[in-house]
Amino acid sequence: MQQNLTRRAGRPRSEEAHHAILTAARELLIADGYNDLRLEHVAARAGVGKATLYRRWSSKEELAEAVLEDLASPAVAVPDHGDTKEEVTQVVVNTIAALTETSFGPVIRALVSQIAINPKLGDPFRANVVQARRSQVAAVVARGIARGDLDPATDLDSATEILVGPIYYRLIFGGMLDRDFAESIVASFLRGNRA
Repeated sequence: MQQNLTRRAGRPRSEEAHHAILTAARELLIADGYNDLRLEHVAARAGVGKATLYRRWSSKEELAEAVLEDLASPAVAVPDHGDTKEEVTQVVVNTIAALTETSFGPVIRALVSQIAINPKLGDPFRANVVQARRSQVAAVVARGIARGDLDPATDLDSATEILVGPIYYRLIFGGMLDRDFAESIVASFLRGNRA
């Protein structure tokens, strides 16, 4: 007797419900912080049943990670312009814009302590969002090395930290995140890594 291994398809997931849940979670994270985030409050704010939310995310860590990935999806990738300084500047400016002109900045501020201490949230964030950003910055730096603009000994991981780290420092501890700051980061990076 042959077993039927084909699963019956359930109702398709509603993109509208998915979006409403992520929006509600984002708003509650920004307003109340991670410690006060409750999945039942997210469901109520999104106008969906708790079962609808729990089918997608079984914990608040999973939901917070989904919010971060959703907000980070407009990536900071920089196309090849043939100009290393312009591309490095665009990396820094795009990062600042993502943190100051979108909800990504307030959500990161709400989650930064949890990202540092909670592996259920921090590990997926580093593996997905951070690694994607590192790869994008590394591609820009690698093009600069290939063009002969940057020192071939430039370490790609360190380059990412030098270009993006000061932005996150100011986001968390305060300070202006503006074009002047972006240009000072780029100038320091180029001084230290010019071919």
